[in-house]
Amino acid sequence: MDWLTGVYLAYSFIAFYFLFLFILIYIQNRSKLYEYEEPKRNYSLSIVVPCYNEEKSIEGTIKALLNSDYKGLKKIFVVDDCSTDNSYKIIKKMAARHPKVVALRTPKNTGKASGAKNYGAKFVKTELIGFTDADSYPKKDSIRKMVGFFNDSQVGAVTAMVLVKKRDKFIEKLQAIEYKIIAFSRKLLGFIDSIYVTPGPLAIYRKSAFDSVGGFDEKNLTEDIEITWHFVAKGYKIKMSLPSKVYTVVPDNLKTWFKQRIRWNIGGIQTINKYKKTFMKVGMLGKFILPFFVFSWIIGLTGLLILAYRFIRSAIVQYLSTTYSIQTHTAILTLREINLTPNILVFFGLMTLFMSLSFTAISLIHSREKEFKKHKWFEILSYMFAYLLAYPILLIVSFYKFIKGKYSW
Repeated sequence: MDWLTGVYLAYSFIAFYFLFLFILIYIQNRSKLYEYEEPKRNYSLSIVVPCYNEEKSIEGTIKALLNSDYKGLKKIFVVDDCSTDNSYKIIKKMAARHPKVVALRTPKNTGKASGAKNYGAKFVKTELIGFTDADSYPKKDSIRKMVGFFNDSQVGAVTAMVLVKKRDKFIEKLQAIEYKIIAFSRKLLGFIDSIYVTPGPLAIYRKSAFDSVGGFDEKNLTEDIEITWHFVAKGYKIKMSLPSKVYTVVPDNLKTWFKQRIRWNIGGIQTINKYKKTFMKVGMLGKFILPFFVFSWIIGLTGLLILAYRFIRSAIVQYLSTTYSIQTHTAILTLREINLTPNILVFFGLMTLFMSLSFTAISLIHSREKEFKKHKWFEILSYMFAYLLAYPILLIVSFYKFIKGKYSW
């Protein structure tokens, strides 16, 4: 067996392992996907909304929170991080109209969402503290269907299903598919206590747990990942309410999308570096979440390297054989050289593709969206065969920037 075959088999094994794992979790728990608990009591809750130059969306976000049917929502602290547009004026106008809304402004621009979040958290006195991005819109019943999970004293945080709000451009439609798959995967990971992120569009934390970890790490570019790992390291459970939907605005051009994803990847690298000593230790964080993160990246990078190697090798061989054929006046290919025997590596590749397509289809079905039209096959195939190819490239760029220290929020 040559080295490439060995690498390919190892790659296939890891890919099969995680695909089978997700499918088995789904089969075992499919009847529980949309379950949520009603709160045993009216837990007091405050929501913090970090805002920087969001004059187009901040009013809609505040209105969406005010429309929540959860009666325990006491305050909405909207923190303007010294915006240069009309955001703060809009926030103050909303605060004047609605007693629940409190307008805050940081003493100076923190330059990151985590800074504004931590500043707003200082004013929260309720049992629970939630966070919503300034361009995100929770559904009316989302918060109510999340709070009941705190009936379990071991639950430190609860997250929701994040979906894409605007889908006019093709890149937004691809992200809409991506977000559904991510949300569905996150719910499945919740069944094995391995949720690794509580995304910014909507997350609720037990305030005592939030304070015990010191709030968000302002040095990390993905504070929502880091704080989740911190919670898990301290023994808290993280839950997800699949019926709780929040719609968020995503990048509508490649430049903004690329910048966002680089930030996400660098933040992930920072988090892995911070918690690397927990590898194979400290419960599910070290025994599954950290290895899962690392192996996911290995799969992506290995797949890209194999593809690049085969393409370059094929191109070189084709060039040399063509040159030789022209010079010697011989045929490039004869019928005797055609091999129609099935290749085990091709079989593994087709099986991985089939399982990936199946998982994608299941994820899209379980998003249960009525607000938007169903995704077209062209969009799904573009996501599978073009969009996902960018992931390893983004990761390589992210590692380079991380090593060079060339990154900011």
